[in-house]
Amino acid sequence: MPVISAPQGFNEDDLYVDLESVVGRSLFLKCEGFNFAGSIKLKAAAEMVEAAERDGVLRPGSVLVESSSGNLGVALSMIAANKGYRFICVTDSRCNLSTRRLMEALGSQVHIITEPDPDSGYLGARISHIHALLASDDRYVWLNQYSNEANWKAHHRTTAPAIARQFPNLDVLFVGAGTTGTLMGCARYFRDRRRPVRIVAVDSVGSVSFGTPQGRRMIPGLGMNIRPPLLDESYVDEVVHVEEADTIRACHRLARRGFLFGGSTGTVVSGATNWLAEHDDDDLTAVAIAPDLGERYLDTVYQSNWVHDLYGEDVLAARERAAVSGGSPLR
Repeated sequence: MPVISAPQGFNEDDLYVDLESVVGRSLFLKCEGFNFAGSIKLKAAAEMVEAAERDGVLRPGSVLVESSSGNLGVALSMIAANKGYRFICVTDSRCNLSTRRLMEALGSQVHIITEPDPDSGYLGARISHIHALLASDDRYVWLNQYSNEANWKAHHRTTAPAIARQFPNLDVLFVGAGTTGTLMGCARYFRDRRRPVRIVAVDSVGSVSFGTPQGRRMIPGLGMNIRPPLLDESYVDEVVHVEEADTIRACHRLARRGFLFGGSTGTVVSGATNWLAEHDDDDLTAVAIAPDLGERYLDTVYQSNWVHDLYGEDVLAARERAAVSGGSPLR
């Protein structure tokens, strides 16, 4: 049993769920939410903070500043509290209320952006707010998860090797695309070792990361309003885009089997299931990465009024009709 002295010292890296009985396809889900931050973002947060300390950028008295839709903000709040730094998280009105309260409970300040930039959306507005903060006080240190190489290196060092150990014959890996830190870290790892693993990026419809048109996105986590600076598409074999309604259906179907996952995980599972249905090969060994758990989405993805107001009253009924008719269980 591990004994730790800092909350970032523990991360369960070897837990998988066999989803075949849930989605009707052979698919193993790597669960990244079992740590004190509740998501895969703990890895990137710890790596970026440690790199900034080693480089002398982050010193006693520094104030951490970061833009986050939620999960990275929680991870940095936890680490900042443990290390004695102040932390300001710049988020926007789509951030889950429970996530904002959690960051505040850990002692962080939360700045909420309510108006998107006309061209670059909420993300652009958040980054503009950070630049204004940096200009106002030289104690502020922006880790900049969007272009910080420690973001992808965290997964090159931890996430990908853990998958490789567990699945030596892995054929396809599904990774959600946000900042693309997880995606690039895993893709680079398998490419570096000449492992013939097909890397499938899963993105949200409305995200511009892979050159598709910008659109409304209400579920925080995956997707970007600007092209991710860390992204190198030469490492990605395919891209699957998922409608948010399908994300919600996937989350609810998993919950009905006792697995409460977050919106990012619902998107990845939906994308992976649809890809596997189109590549009907029972011999494929497939793994998908689940970035988070579902407790922080109880007021959104799992709240019927929120779902019906944004996606229509039949968004979940469509799932039931598909199941009855023998159609795809997650579409």
